[in-house]
Amino acid sequence: MSNQSEGPSVRLLRVGEQVRHILSEILTRGDVHDDVLAKHVVSVTEVRMSPDLRHATIFIKALLGRDEEAVLKALRTNTAYLQREVAHRMALKYAAKLKFLSDESFDEGSHIDKLLRDPKVARDLEQDEGED
Repeated sequence: MSNQSEGPSVRLLRVGEQVRHILSEILTRGDVHDDVLAKHVVSVTEVRMSPDLRHATIFIKALLGRDEEAVLKALRTNTAYLQREVAHRMALKYAAKLKFLSDESFDEGSHIDKLLRDPKVARDLEQDEGED
């Protein structure tokens, strides 16, 4: 039985984590000569590799969520440079194509937390617990 259906392999996770560390280091050190990226602190929250390791989807979050569209545009503009740097620092057969997306998971978590704190929802949750 294959464990592919259970999620990404250890190798995919390891390579994704390596890519995440490399990109984080490049962005932290300011190696990308871009005015927008120089003005923003960008967190690389997750990297998901394709099974053949040829594509990497990079999830980012700008500090405080400010100017996230401008940050994404700057990253996409500098994708060729970032791909070369990642390929240079990793010993892989192919340079992965990088795709940058905004990490919405923080916003979703905040939204769910806000809903759970709503007095009507809290009341309903208390009633459900009392029925046990």
